[in-house]
Amino acid sequence: MSSRDLVLRRIRQALTDVPPTDHPDTAYEDAVPRAYLREHGDRDTGRTVDLLAENLAEYRAVVHRCRPEEVAELIGRLLAGRGARRVLVPAGVPHALLDRTDATVVADRADLTPYELDAVDSVVTGCAVAVAETGTVVLDAGPDQGGRRLTLVPDHHVCLVRVPEQVVGSVPQALERLDPTRPLTWISGPSATSDIELDRVEGVHGPRRLDVVLVVA
Repeated sequence: MSSRDLVLRRIRQALTDVPPTDHPDTAYEDAVPRAYLREHGDRDTGRTVDLLAENLAEYRAVVHRCRPEEVAELIGRLLAGRGARRVLVPAGVPHALLDRTDATVVADRADLTPYELDAVDSVVTGCAVAVAETGTVVLDAGPDQGGRRLTLVPDHHVCLVRVPEQVVGSVPQALERLDPTRPLTWISGPSATSDIELDRVEGVHGPRRLDVVLVVA
């Protein structure tokens, strides 16, 4: 049996539980029943946001809540608290939000070198959506988020989440809002890993510190 035949046989075996359809051209996502719960529990907007904040904190992110007019002052305090001297800001983030900081604002450029990125202390971005049940913030490289590298190299990430419009209860609800062709980064707390001794190390493949600002309209 050739490798091709082996692969095709395994595919056929994997599809044995897919129900038959009268329309062989039906898309896979329509042919397979998906009767699982879309969300666990019955929560209003306030409880959903509270759950998001709770799960973000469980992952060791630091959660802040403020009104839109308070964002600039809060960002200034967060950057000063981290001793940030250089802060990177994607083009879609209003630069007026950096009016309360003394740090040098670095504009997002396509030709930023790894050395220039490594010299940045903090990055301030928006997000695409935030998932309450998992405490996850999702970035999709939109104008207020920039390329994926912007949030993987700097040691400190300040992420702005608009409440309530960017908060959903569950992953299925988040997927409905996301474009699968875009580069998606799913962030659940600061970057962390553990070795075989279960010693936790933060900042290995992403920011060591994550501040999530829930901007309540």
